[in-house]
Amino acid sequence: MSVLPYTLLILAVAAERLVELVVSRRHAAWARARGGREFGRGHYPAMVAIHTGLLAGCLAEVWLADRPFLPALGWPMLALVVASQALRWWCVATLGQRWNTLVIVVPGLPLVARGPYRWLRHPNYVAVVVEGIALPLVHTAWVTALAFTLANAAVLAVRIRVENAALAQAAA
Repeated sequence: MSVLPYTLLILAVAAERLVELVVSRRHAAWARARGGREFGRGHYPAMVAIHTGLLAGCLAEVWLADRPFLPALGWPMLALVVASQALRWWCVATLGQRWNTLVIVVPGLPLVARGPYRWLRHPNYVAVVVEGIALPLVHTAWVTALAFTLANAAVLAVRIRVENAALAQAAA
């Protein structure tokens, strides 16, 4: 894969993120109209920044550091990127209107225990972690993969605590 197809891949992922934000905004309005309460807004700007940084870093590192495409690494990583997208949208479909990029809990709704949530409490974050490693490594952008992974671990530590507390409060 040359740099141009990789750039198109990153642009496609960026377009997918914009679609996510449109869906999220619609679902957040649905949740708020039903009395949904938002939790932990303080970490959201950092989350947006590191996700934007992932995409920018992928492009910058590949273009500026002249990172090569190594087929033995790149193709399996591309397969993981596709799998992470599939898992992400399975989560979105399973949660339906309850999914958004914020932490909004609608009172009285039970926890979702179907789809990937049968096995994992936070399957979307598995998709985020896998994609954050795999997307840069499609074209050996290892610095971006490492930087995103470390920053994402810090944000997810906060995010998962916020989500768990919000869900526990809603269930009480």
